[in-house]
Parts: sequence; structure tokens; C-alpha cells
Amino acid sequence: MGVTPSEVLVDVGRKQAGYIPAAELSADPNAKPEDLVKVGDEMDLLIMRTNDQEGTIMLSKKRLDATKGWEKIVAAEEDQSVLEGVVSEIIKGGVIAVTNGVRIFIPASQATASRNDPIEDLLKKDVKFRIIEVNRNRKRAVGSIRSVLKDERKALAEKFWETAEVGKVYTGVVKSLTSYGAFVDLGGIDGMIHISELSWTRIKHPSEVVNIGDTVTVYIKGLDREKGKISLGYKKPEDNPWEILKREYPVGNVVEVKIVGMTSFGAFAQVIPGIDGLIHISQIADHRIEKPQDVLKMNQVVKVKITDIDFDRHRVSLSIRALLEEEAEKESSAESNENGTDEKTSE
Repeated sequence: MGVTPSEVLVDVGRKQAGYIPAAELSADPNAKPEDLVKVGDEMDLLIMRTNDQEGTIMLSKKRLDATKGWEKIVAAEEDQSVLEGVVSEIIKGGVIAVTNGVRIFIPASQATASRNDPIEDLLKKDVKFRIIEVNRNRKRAVGSIRSVLKDERKALAEKFWETAEVGKVYTGVVKSLTSYGAFVDLGGIDGMIHISELSWTRIKHPSEVVNIGDTVTVYIKGLDREKGKISLGYKKPEDNPWEILKREYPVGNVVEVKIVGMTSFGAFAQVIPGIDGLIHISQIADHRIEKPQDVLKMNQVVKVKITDIDFDRHRVSLSIRALLEEEAEKESSAESNENGTDEKTSE
């Protein structure tokens, strides 16, 4: 007959006015009357108290729902069927899920697929769970969401292995990182990208390339069906620095490089990320030097000429001397031309 924030007014077919306090409407303490019922709705209610002097009857929907729902809870514990409910509260040690008007306690250890997953994300969410413990005397039950998630992942894993093959591309989510790689959830089953497969350049930790929660596109590099292990590839062939070098930096090109290492026989310089070339000591200057440090210093940027590339052995030869000699030849040629012009003028 009417809905207010604190109660619901109902016609029970008697002279007394019936009302349901908001707290007696639902097992969810956060539920608002206006979201649960509307004028004209019919419902079964339990009489809690009558007040003849005031002419009122206090009723409860929550307690009647709980009585009916408890029978379903007991049956679900016996046959291990899956129930659906809504997480209404986050409490110390777990969450409360409401199903069929009954509050079910789900411990934190049983609330998520992994102990590292935050239970706070479950608030107000629809969840599926099994009843793992029932106290009939106190009418209390304990549930497990993890049990259902485990079965769902098992079914997804079986489906994955039916169609999995080397080279197949998947979209997954980075689940965890270790010092040696990144684990990716492919939807019911995890695969691993080894740290060497994350980048063509050398990295110290997977977090330099991916983070937990990132959506990534990967492909299967290897499958071990007996051990259930999946090796994933992440870096793309076209991003291979040696392919980029072949495509964009042919022999004879002049490029700017950064000095990244010194040895007794020469200096190493970064041509592009992932590839260092050697400037042999004989190619650092146009005159004899005792050591590379006589001319170069670390992190210095210099111009060099690419004189040779060995793609099989992954070696690049660079030369500063070649550029100096070319420059000297140009200057010598320019001087000769000037001298020839002067002689003709004097004649």
C-alpha cells in the first residue's frame, strides 16, 4: 500500500494496519525498500507481533524467506549443487553472500580463485558458490566461491587443450611476474612468457615490459601436455633488431652511435637498441693510438660508417677512420681544384 525509507505498509486483509520495518524486508542490510518492492506487489509474510491497542501488525519478509531458503541450503550442502547469490557485506575474515533470503558466510580463503585477489572487489557482485558446512542448530552455513571457480577453470582448461597448437594466437591477462618471466591467464589456464621472450633487448625484470593486469597478445611457442605447461611467445619477429638493421641500416650507411663499452682492441657502440657494433682500435682514428680511451669516452655520441655486417654471427663492424679519410680526400680534391683555377687565372 505504501513504501517509505523506513518501512513498507501492507494490507493484510484485517482491520489492523500491517507494516514491515526496513530491517525485516531483506537479508541484505544495505538494501533500500524502494529498490525491493513497489505499491501493488503481493508477498508472503510472517507475523512478528500484533499491537491491538495501536491497531498494527508487524511483519517480516526476511524471516519467512530465510525459513524457506534454509531448506534449499541444507539440500545444496548434501548434493553439492551450485547456488547463486549477491555479496552484501565485506566483514572480518571474509564476505557475506545472500541467497534465497539466507546469509552465507564465505571465508576469505574461499572467496577468490587466488589468496592474492582482493575480496573487496566482490561487494555487490553476483557470485556462484557451494555450501561446504552447515550448522543446523544455529542455522548457519559456510560457502565456497573458490570451489566453483576451480571447476570452471578446469572445464576451460580441458577446452583449451582440445584446440591448443603451436603458433596459435591468444589474448590473455598478465597474472603474476617472477624474476624469470610473466604468467598469463589465457582463460582457465596459465602460460608463461620467459623473460627472454618478452623483449629483443636485454632486460633485468619482466616488469620493464609488462605489468600485472595488462592485456597481452601472445602465441604458443611450446606445449607439454603431460606436465600441463605452456610456453608463450610475446615479442614479434618484425621487431627483431637484426631485421630492422637489415631493413634500414645497410652496409655503407653513416649513423650516429653511442659508445657503450671499451676494450683493449676497440670500442663497442650501440647502433640501435639491441645491437652493438665494434669500432676496432685501428678504425677509431686516422693515426695510431695506444687505446680507445685516447680518443673516445663512455656515452659519447659519434658518427661512424657501417663497414660490415655478419648476420649469422651477429656482428657489426663500424669505422670512424673511414669517414675521416673520406673527409680528407674531399678536402684534398677541393684544394687541387682551387690550385688548378689559380694557375689558369695567372696564365
